[in-house]
Amino acid sequence: MKDFQRYAIYWAPEPGSLAEFGAAWLGWDAARGIDREHPPLPGLPRPVAELTDTPRKYGFHGTLKPPFRLVEGASATGLHGAVERLAESLAPVTLDGLALHRLGGFLALVPTGNTSGLEALAAKAVQDLDPYRAALTPEAMMRRQSARLTDAQKDLLDRWGYPYVMQEFRFHLTLTGALPDDEARALEALLAPVVAPLLPRPFVIRDICLFGEAGDGRFHILHRYALSG
Repeated sequence: MKDFQRYAIYWAPEPGSLAEFGAAWLGWDAARGIDREHPPLPGLPRPVAELTDTPRKYGFHGTLKPPFRLVEGASATGLHGAVERLAESLAPVTLDGLALHRLGGFLALVPTGNTSGLEALAAKAVQDLDPYRAALTPEAMMRRQSARLTDAQKDLLDRWGYPYVMQEFRFHLTLTGALPDDEARALEALLAPVVAPLLPRPFVIRDICLFGEAGDGRFHILHRYALSG
């Protein structure tokens, strides 16, 4: 397996209408490793390329274990095996569906219904793969610490290298960067009827994906692992 500068465990939709929309909306197809033309949508407050600039490089995904560098001595092949074993230990998770919401200043798709199974899945991914995670660089730690974090989030940052895991975890598929409130409201109204027919009910997580960050900062789907536990 080719080495990448960082790795992450994400959920990404299987090939289909939701995956196609997400790749085109963001302008980056992480499965194919290609740029995509943004869909035409009249009435946008700004061009799609500007609205989606921040999340584009990550591809359309929901984070389970945030991006991390491999610890010294670990290999991409070893990580592949660890993710495969993790997937074999996990059962699929079923939720009621996905819905479009504003989270803070950005738009995202979030799960509806009881999310405890999904939270447990993400916590196990964070914990079981932590031996492969290198500590944050001093620069990365300072950048994270400069955010307005609670004491609990600071503790999670110190322990797991990211402040929004475990009890602070909230699964979402990011659609935009931070937006002013008026733009967020307008875009939510425009996008709601577009995404409504694409959203699964129920929403079943049947697999997880290993993503890799290439040298240009773009993330690629390296492998999809079926949950078979």
